[in-house]
Amino acid sequence: MVANGLSSVGGIVALLEESQPEIQEFALQKLNSLVDNFWHEIADSIQRIEILYEDEKFRSRQLAALVASKVYYQLEQYPDSVQYALGAGKLFDVSVPSQYVETIVAKCIDEYIQLRQKQATSTDKSEVKIDPRLESVVLSMFERCYHDKKFKHAVGIAFETRSLDKIEEAITRADDPAEMLSYAQSVAMDFLGHREFRRQVLQLLVQIHNKQSSPDYLHAVEILVFLEDPKSVADILLSLISSTEDAKLLVGYQIGFDLVNNATQEFRNEVLKQLPASLTRPVAAPVAAPAESAMDVDTTPPPRPDTPAPIPENAVVPADAPKDPLQNLRLILAGTTSIGLFLDFLFRNNRTDLLILKNMKTTLESRSSVLHSGIVIANALMHSGTTSDQFLRDNLEWLAKATNWSKFSAIAGLGGINKGHLSEAMRLLSPYLPQPGAGSGSPYAEGGSLFALGLINANHGQDVTDYLLTALAGAAGNEIVQHGACLGLGVAAMATGNPKVYDDVRDVMYLDLAVAGEAAALAMGLLMLGSASEKAISEMVAYAHDTQHEKIIRGLAIGLALVMYGREEAADVLIDRLMGDKDAILRYGAMYTIGLAYVGTANNGAIRKLLHAAVSEVSDDVRRAAVMALGFVLIRRPQQCVKMVTLLTESYNPHVRYGAAMALGISCAGTGLREALQLLEPLASDVVDFVRQGALIALSMVLIQATKAQEPKVEQIRALFDEKISDKHEETMCKFGALIASGIIDAGGRNVTISALSQSGHSNMSAIVGLLVFTQYWYWYPLVHFINLSFTPTCVIGLDKSLKLPVMQFKSNARPSTFAYPAAREAPTTVAPEKVKTAVLSVARRKELRDKKSHDKKDAMEIERQASEKKEDTEKKEEKKEEEKEPSPPEPEFELKSNPARVTQAQLRHLSFDVDPRWRPVKTANVWGIVMLQDRQPEQPVTYVNDAAAAAAAASAAAPAAAAAAPAASSEAPASGAPAAFTFDPTQE
Repeated sequence: MVANGLSSVGGIVALLEESQPEIQEFALQKLNSLVDNFWHEIADSIQRIEILYEDEKFRSRQLAALVASKVYYQLEQYPDSVQYALGAGKLFDVSVPSQYVETIVAKCIDEYIQLRQKQATSTDKSEVKIDPRLESVVLSMFERCYHDKKFKHAVGIAFETRSLDKIEEAITRADDPAEMLSYAQSVAMDFLGHREFRRQVLQLLVQIHNKQSSPDYLHAVEILVFLEDPKSVADILLSLISSTEDAKLLVGYQIGFDLVNNATQEFRNEVLKQLPASLTRPVAAPVAAPAESAMDVDTTPPPRPDTPAPIPENAVVPADAPKDPLQNLRLILAGTTSIGLFLDFLFRNNRTDLLILKNMKTTLESRSSVLHSGIVIANALMHSGTTSDQFLRDNLEWLAKATNWSKFSAIAGLGGINKGHLSEAMRLLSPYLPQPGAGSGSPYAEGGSLFALGLINANHGQDVTDYLLTALAGAAGNEIVQHGACLGLGVAAMATGNPKVYDDVRDVMYLDLAVAGEAAALAMGLLMLGSASEKAISEMVAYAHDTQHEKIIRGLAIGLALVMYGREEAADVLIDRLMGDKDAILRYGAMYTIGLAYVGTANNGAIRKLLHAAVSEVSDDVRRAAVMALGFVLIRRPQQCVKMVTLLTESYNPHVRYGAAMALGISCAGTGLREALQLLEPLASDVVDFVRQGALIALSMVLIQATKAQEPKVEQIRALFDEKISDKHEETMCKFGALIASGIIDAGGRNVTISALSQSGHSNMSAIVGLLVFTQYWYWYPLVHFINLSFTPTCVIGLDKSLKLPVMQFKSNARPSTFAYPAAREAPTTVAPEKVKTAVLSVARRKELRDKKSHDKKDAMEIERQASEKKEDTEKKEEKKEEEKEPSPPEPEFELKSNPARVTQAQLRHLSFDVDPRWRPVKTANVWGIVMLQDRQPEQPVTYVNDAAAAAAAASAAAPAAAAAAPAASSEAPASGAPAAFTFDPTQE
């Protein structure tokens, strides 16, 4: 090795042995410049260099430390290298761009992060000492990031080191603080694993938002929802809607719509209580004392004349009543406006292919109650939220074959079909609901109708809660009706923590009836969703040990998981307690408690516990639940879930394989992820029937709304469902799975997807809960209907400041076929049977041949002439067709969408709103669902969708003859029986 004409540094190293400090200093300076090439020689004298560093009288001891650090770096002894780099002081310059500096700085940061995290979790922070020199290196790294304009790197280091002051400094010193605030919020919500530190970070971000000259209220409210601060949210909303600026009013309305998607109904009700009676007379809302749980202390303030109660969701507002911004905001927060818009959209755009259901009904034997129920459930899922019961009306005689629990499930399916139809729920279900004073009807019909009522009012059940409580009280002694009433209450009053409802369903559980007790236990968990109420947990755990009914214990196990939703470290004590229980059902519940407590966090500790249980548990049920819970923990990282369960899909245990399939379906739902399909396809041909069932359902969840242009295998998968259903040799369990899968892949009239995340990236509580309870169909198939909670309409609905739909267009920068509806199936054509040829005897055949031979010579010339003429005619016709045939135009590279429009989740990244210069969404990102539009030309008259549709209808009625004479222009045909115009008024009930 030669450097600067040198082949060895032995002579320079020998100078270190000199007694004169000047010579030693000269040697160190030379070695520092040559160490990268001659470190192997210098390493032999490393002890001499260390002695020079330890000599406090030696003035160049920092230089000796730097040389020693570089030598140890080359020897890959990084801890020693870091220690000597710290001893080098200012000579260790973090701004020097070299591999040595980058490596040592990275090691310093890693060590500092470990010490800071240990300090944060330690009860006595003084026990953890941090070297000031180490802290100095990290601080200098922050300055380097600021100098290089790498503010995101600085924020990342600040998060890892848990330095709130550095987080604030990095955001405020950035060139674009608003962008950095959004980035910091995204990192905090998606990657911070410690719940308490996350809360501290989010509180800091709110403070920074408030200091901005133009605060981003949309992101600030998202943070306040996580912090459970309805008072601050109400203050922001009040300031926005009180403004005379249209832009702020639109932001206020947009926040209201976002709250419907991101917040629980309890949170929204608290916001409504904080709002004043009118904008002209604001009243400060009373602040209740903090409580451990909503069921322990009733925080609802007494009624006051100047603080109106929240507007009921089915309240009818007169058409001529004035609509002030506060009243509109109340309607939005109550959920009335968004539910009505989505319901109208799903009804208008219903593209359910009834031929699929007809083929199912024709193919399968009606004698099988399981398959009969499967078809009814598939119909309910396909029509979820569309209010279309066409298939049921066309097959009433066939539907009447449903008995007992099949009847319960069939009527409960009406709740999914009419989900969100709040104003008509009681009328639709009146033939089945319990009638006070009337003769006793079918308990299965009554119980199913109460469950359906809860599904229709899911997460918006303020107005049906009292009715369901009355029905529950009147069903004493009839556990079937109690079962339906408890399920309905749990869904309708989800996450409200209503103490009256909790006490009533708990009393039903204490009756110790297996069927009613299971639903009551599940309802308790739904009511206390995410509350971590100590009272609820202690009562549920105690009764799980007292009762002998497995159904009740299983309901309590799932209920405990629901109570701990999103609580992360706070759930660890309960998790450890359940995992150590001798009852396998409670250990089964522990797996789901891990999944829900750490949902979407990808927490390493949670994953480690689940994997350990998946491979070491003695109970197959627990192992299956452990693998499925991985899907919930990794719900934000589907690709990581694929890698995690790859080996589990090849397990010898079929329960583990089934769990792996469902974990993929949960985590990868709506993504169309190809890697997931590659794992699920072999499982669809597994030797065990229930594994095939789970794989088929998971395939439908992954491929929901996927098109052939996005994933070519989607048509093969649809054909696979049909094949499993029609195969007479296939097991009933697998056929049932294929029926459910067919319903999911075409759910909601092909206008919904399964989305565990909201538009803003928050965990969608309703969807996650729906998926969790849906997986319990393994034990109780009517729980399949809970998957309706996870369906999200895929659309963009634009509203102006009057909450009406203006006529506007936006662009999808993708070919129309990329995200188009699947083609409707064609009914098979009937082919007439071929006529059988008449048998001919041999004697007659010989006579026929002689006669033919005599005529052949005469007719040969005539036949040849006719053939020649026929050939010429055919050639002329073909030439004429070629001339008349026009080449098909190429498919356009983009598509213009009109408000409102179907927009799938995968299509979002292709949208642009630069087509219409008048209208712009107030949101710059996540433009999906209901979007407020800002009018850039307010002086021009506005044309609304209803007005345009009415004008088009009048024009078509004025010229019926012309319309009959000329074919209509090609366009996307509306759904069968659907009117051509929107009639829902968002400002009304």
